[in-house]
Amino acid sequence: MSLHKLTLCELQRKFTAGEVTASEIVRAYFLRISQVEPKVKAYVTQQKEQAAAQAAALDEKLKGWRKTQPMSGMPLAIKDNLCTEGVATTCSSRMLQNFVPPYDATVIGKLRAQDYLLLGKTNLDEFAMGSSTENSAFGASRNPWNLQYVPGGSSGGSAAAVAADECAAALGSDTGGSIRQPAAFCGVVGLKPTYGRVSRYGLIAFASSLDQIGPITKDVADAAFLLGVIAGYDPMDSTSADVPVPDYTKALKKKDLKKLKVGIPAEFFAEGLDPEVEQAVRAAIEELKSLGGEIKEIQLPRTDAAVAVYYVIATAEASSNLARYDGVKFGLRAKETKDLLELYTKTRQEGFGPEVKRRIMLGTYALSSGYYDAYYGKAQAVRTLIRQDFDAAFKEVDLIVTPVTPTTAFKLGEKSDDPLQMYLSDIFTISVNLAGLPAIALPCGFSKAGMPIGLQMIGRAFQEETLLRAAHAYEQSTQWRTKKPAVR
Repeated sequence: MSLHKLTLCELQRKFTAGEVTASEIVRAYFLRISQVEPKVKAYVTQQKEQAAAQAAALDEKLKGWRKTQPMSGMPLAIKDNLCTEGVATTCSSRMLQNFVPPYDATVIGKLRAQDYLLLGKTNLDEFAMGSSTENSAFGASRNPWNLQYVPGGSSGGSAAAVAADECAAALGSDTGGSIRQPAAFCGVVGLKPTYGRVSRYGLIAFASSLDQIGPITKDVADAAFLLGVIAGYDPMDSTSADVPVPDYTKALKKKDLKKLKVGIPAEFFAEGLDPEVEQAVRAAIEELKSLGGEIKEIQLPRTDAAVAVYYVIATAEASSNLARYDGVKFGLRAKETKDLLELYTKTRQEGFGPEVKRRIMLGTYALSSGYYDAYYGKAQAVRTLIRQDFDAAFKEVDLIVTPVTPTTAFKLGEKSDDPLQMYLSDIFTISVNLAGLPAIALPCGFSKAGMPIGLQMIGRAFQEETLLRAAHAYEQSTQWRTKKPAVR
């Protein structure tokens, strides 16, 4: 089998055994990238020469004594809002088009310490604000299953790269579903860890109380493997949780769901859910039952408030976080300005795209005098109620199963002129971020048009093992993981 078709774990076993060199891995992946990248457009920046040099140095180091680390020689793609020392980190924006960080994000530092291979930085919606990767300042990425469709967002470039075999695995970030939704659209696995499980240091912030870094992979075993590498407490991140990191791959040894209670919330199967998506998810629930899971109907009554709450909190935090881009310290600086105020206004006018400006204005309004209590304060209060709904549900069940999205991937340009419809594509994922819980998306079928359908599993805080166990058992009992997209 061609190297680019292997899963991360399969490739890692081959490399550890000395059956393949790092240089061979780099050559295989960049050959693949040269074949499909002009169609998919998953990458913003490629690191061909640097990866080749790094691979050669790694092969030379291992000649004398072949002692590898888990991620040694593994070719990854990184979402372009994670800081990479010496490599441009643009957030797919004009504002940071020429920004080269002087330091690594903590997760990148962990990977670099294990001699991983950086293939490149992937495309995203500008500053991670979007659900289709159409908001990128450098053009939209394409869905490998059908190039006329979006790959989802904001981690659409990472999901597309994994689906098209342009990397062994990728990292993304999830603020309201930005790992899980593109994973579902592209027919791959996307894991959003518990808030605090993975350090956010070096992640260029969109909404600080919601953002979380996680893996996008070809299968569940790869997600467990990669999460084990990037998870852990980080004193550089005040939101990092000092909680022990288990061996997630051990959770995959159980092949059934016996003694596992699976909750099905009626609120996620309401009006607006595409019948093909519902049918596939219902069939997946039956499969979970056949694997020994005890299926139970539950209620999450504040689900209908999640979209409104999310877009008040997320835009407010975005307004605050993006205030630093003023043309003074770093990033774009407008030319020919007569005073400081004009420098600020022109820089932000030229540096931010329409969607980012929209969210800044919404957030600034929600935080403004006279409206803070009415909007932001109330949104935070309802957020607490949403978290309490999940707490109550998890007293009855171990796992919650829902669709990832109301529909399959939509066509490029289909929702560009209707922000509300675009926002509603995250309706099933955003409550997880509001509650800070872990969730995983994995394939559970295909539409008649041949587009992937995603299944979402939600777990208790810091119980990623339960999610991975259930997801792996389901994946192993179905044929969806063996299907490949049309792009060649």
